[in-house]
Amino acid sequence: MTHTRRYSDAGITAQLSSLASMKMTDLWALWDTHFKKRPGTWSRDYVINRIAYKIQEQAYGGIDADLKRRLIRMGEKHSNIHTAKNPAELLLLPGTALVRHYGEHEHRVVVLPDGQFEYQGKAFKSLSMIARFITGTHRSGPVFFGLRKETPKKREVVR
Repeated sequence: MTHTRRYSDAGITAQLSSLASMKMTDLWALWDTHFKKRPGTWSRDYVINRIAYKIQEQAYGGIDADLKRRLIRMGEKHSNIHTAKNPAELLLLPGTALVRHYGEHEHRVVVLPDGQFEYQGKAFKSLSMIARFITGTHRSGPVFFGLRKETPKKREVVR
C-alpha cells in the first residue's frame, strides 16, 4: 500500500461521517468529482461506499498494482457468483441494475457483490424469489427480468 498522507485523520473522518447525512444531489455532485461516469445503480449505500473509498484513496494512497491483481484472483476464486446455478446470472456484475415493468410499477433489482440481489431494500438469494415476490406466482427470475428466453414446455403426444 502506498502510504502518502496528504490530509489529517480528523479531516478524513469528518468527511466520511458527513456522507451519510448528505442529500443525494450532493452525493452525485461529489461522485462526479471522483468518477468519469455514474454507476448503473442508484443505491445510496453503494454510492456512499464508493465515494468513501475514493476519499480514503486520495488521502492515504491506493493499493499497489501487485496487491490489486492478487485480490482480484482471490475474489474470482472464492466468489459466490461463479457458483450460481444459472449461467445467465454469471454475467451480472455487482452494481448491475435490472428493471422490469410489471403491472403499473417499475421494479428495480440491483446485483450485490455476494451474488445476491437487492429489491426494495431487502436481499434475495435469487431472481426467481424476487419474481415470485412481485407476481405472487412461481416464475423463472431470469425469464421474468429478460435475461433468458422462455423455453417452450414439451407436450406429450397422446395417440
